[in-house]
Amino acid sequence: MKGDMITSPLITLNGVNKAFQGQDVLQNISLKLNQGEITTLIGPNGAGKSTLVRIVLGLIEPDSGSVVPRADLRIGYMPQKISIDPTLPISTCRFLRLANTSHEACHEALATVGISHLVATPIQKLSGGELQRALLARAILRKPNLLVLDEPVQGVDVNGQNSLYKMIGGLSKSLNCAVLMVSHDLHIVMSATDQVICLNHHICCSGRPDQVTQDPAYLDIFGQSTDKATAIYAHHHDHNHSLDGEVVAGEGHQHGEGCQHD
Repeated sequence: MKGDMITSPLITLNGVNKAFQGQDVLQNISLKLNQGEITTLIGPNGAGKSTLVRIVLGLIEPDSGSVVPRADLRIGYMPQKISIDPTLPISTCRFLRLANTSHEACHEALATVGISHLVATPIQKLSGGELQRALLARAILRKPNLLVLDEPVQGVDVNGQNSLYKMIGGLSKSLNCAVLMVSHDLHIVMSATDQVICLNHHICCSGRPDQVTQDPAYLDIFGQSTDKATAIYAHHHDHNHSLDGEVVAGEGHQHGEGCQHD
């Protein structure tokens, strides 16, 4: 039974279409999010990424097609950014407790993302990287098996981006969860994901990062700018990572199928 649960997709989209005011935003989207796998959604501005995320979260319904969640689906969501009144007296722990959870759960989540020392710090005083970790802590409070992360390294410097991506990889393993990550950081994200979906209202191509970056549909949108980044990925993840990104012994990691076209 445990093996079946791991291999069964957490959520499946079949032929999903969505339009607003007569304009097609998503066309014939089919995908599966598998437990333990990191999927990164990329595409130009206006490609429909936010709409697709909202459909996965269950916030909006598709016009046609189906969205099939697994019975035990538990979603944790990290927004791209938040706006908090600078005069509001709210600590980092209290911010997490707005999710209606215990002090103990908040402290555990903050420790998991490495900022337990900021438990009493006003949320407005956190740096960009610290705030993103606080948002990530809030997303994992209830031990989700699907993490949806919208631009998780927004406003973070390059070193902080690498650290956050390693942490996300570690969380995917430690929580045994799927990750759906929206990103524009193409130079870095190629080494931090198992599967890439390139979206431009429809799925242009999908597959392993090294495959997608050589696909003509991808190159039409992004050009050759990420070729060097794929060299980082060439090891194909034949090992596992600890929570903070260190290599540990383990069985080889299996990637998704090759690049597919609509």
